[in-house]
Amino acid sequence: MISNTFGYVGRFAPSPSGPLHFGSLVAALGSYLQAKSQQGKWLVRMEDLDPPREMPGAADDILRTLEAYGLHWDGSVMYQSQRHQAYQAQIDQWLSEHQAYYCQCTRKQIKAAGGYYPGTCRDLHLPADGCAVRLKVDNPVTEFNDLLHGNISIPLALAQEDFIIHRRDGLFAYNLAVVLDDIEQGVTEVVRGADLIEPTGRQIDLYRQLGQPKVRYLHLPLAVTENGNKLSKQNHAPAIDKRAPKPTLLAAMDFLGLAPAPALQDASLTDILNWGVQNWQLDKLPKSTAITMPFKNDEL
Repeated sequence: MISNTFGYVGRFAPSPSGPLHFGSLVAALGSYLQAKSQQGKWLVRMEDLDPPREMPGAADDILRTLEAYGLHWDGSVMYQSQRHQAYQAQIDQWLSEHQAYYCQCTRKQIKAAGGYYPGTCRDLHLPADGCAVRLKVDNPVTEFNDLLHGNISIPLALAQEDFIIHRRDGLFAYNLAVVLDDIEQGVTEVVRGADLIEPTGRQIDLYRQLGQPKVRYLHLPLAVTENGNKLSKQNHAPAIDKRAPKPTLLAAMDFLGLAPAPALQDASLTDILNWGVQNWQLDKLPKSTAITMPFKNDEL
């Protein structure tokens, strides 16, 4: 168990692009159990950063689903759509310090250059019009420790790439927003799906550049279909049932290696979650980054 000297703060941060599916329930449940097993706080943040991909009403539906599954969060919900001023202020500071710069390169140009951004615009001092903003990476993060998977190596070409913090279309980049929000909320450990392993190095770099201590990371295995596709809203994963949550909650616990006893099928949601908190152990988690679901979508 990690020391709780300074207080454990975890979070679940869904994007409102659709209803919660089984894969997102696994992430929510894993982060909840990790936080509560250490007498910590569990926060919920709505990552409504990309309006074109959002589904009307999805944010509220996600919150109602969490409540239906007994996953009650601490404090108020943070919405990234209300944080634009904070993101822009940090970008403006880096631009004024010449730690960030405007870039006009397109994805097609970067692909033609080998797939990684080669720093083309770093010293061009371009104007803002039609440009993205990139952050200079002078000390690449080439590895980090994951609480489940151990040491994770990051390819050097990816690690040393100056990355986007404000997109050409005017939207703020995920990596910047998530780190500034985690700092603002006092998050001490990030528990999320293994599909987010790749950007972790960039996020650690942001902590460094902001002069903040980095957080700990735990990447949970992803639920995938029989053909290997990740359960996701983009892949039309079905919404989990708010009316009969117990079977799906127990299936998520089983997926996370807890092996709930058959007697729990007759227990209340509160008792099931309390059992999960008491029996949660990282060494029970499957070490795989992706696991085929032991049931079909229509069984959820």
